[in-house]
Amino acid sequence: MIATPIPAPMLQCPDHPRRKASGFAWHEAGEGDALVLIHGVGLRLEAWSPQIAGLSAKRRVIAVDMPGHGESAPLEKGNALEAFVAWFFRFLDVLDLETVDLAGHSMGALIAGGAVATAPQRIRRVALLNGVYRRDDAARAAVLARAGAIETHGTVDIEGPLARWFGEDATSQAAREATRGFLSRMDPQAYATAYRAFAEGDAAYADHWPDVQAPALFLTGDGDPNSTPDMARQMAALAPRGVARIIEGHRHMVNLTAPDAVNASLADWLEEETA
Repeated sequence: MIATPIPAPMLQCPDHPRRKASGFAWHEAGEGDALVLIHGVGLRLEAWSPQIAGLSAKRRVIAVDMPGHGESAPLEKGNALEAFVAWFFRFLDVLDLETVDLAGHSMGALIAGGAVATAPQRIRRVALLNGVYRRDDAARAAVLARAGAIETHGTVDIEGPLARWFGEDATSQAAREATRGFLSRMDPQAYATAYRAFAEGDAAYADHWPDVQAPALFLTGDGDPNSTPDMARQMAALAPRGVARIIEGHRHMVNLTAPDAVNASLADWLEEETA
């Protein structure tokens, strides 16, 4: 059963104060077992604002800027998804965290999947929000074409993601404008590096889900054209303790457009017993 929703405040994503060390920038709130949140390409840790507010009452919530995003140092050009996974474990070491609950959105979901595949003993629970899994030929060609265009033009694509990630309904407008702000502050070179890793990484760790013994949540919006409900269901079916949650009437930025439903699903997941 889904827990009683943890209410999220009216959407506000002001800059959060950051701690910094060894090229990492992150924000912490709350106390207790550590929950690490990793956002997607072109965003910042503020994209998790409703989850930080809603989940920090019972957890030490740690939202981190991805490499080259927000105030974290970038990785070198050309690094693949595996380098982002290694970056995540360096972050845990900097914070002296041996085990954590881990949730990632979009590119962050790929990092989360790679982390639990690489060092499952360090991940108590894993949640993939709007994660991709083995794109079909058409989707793969489209995302690779976008990666190539970003590299060729050396600019951050803003209008394309907004069109894919949001509907035209009134409830999406605040989230759309907040996301526009995140994308407009993004460094183009770091964006290109992360987007290439995202475009090529959907199958990098896909074979490992049958081996993942941690409680695994796969959540997406029913209208997400790229991180589809079918992808979430496929991963959930493969993971021994996998659960798929599909949020109706929402697209890619479901953590901002449906924060109460997302927080409730995450709260359920955080109550799952671990080995």
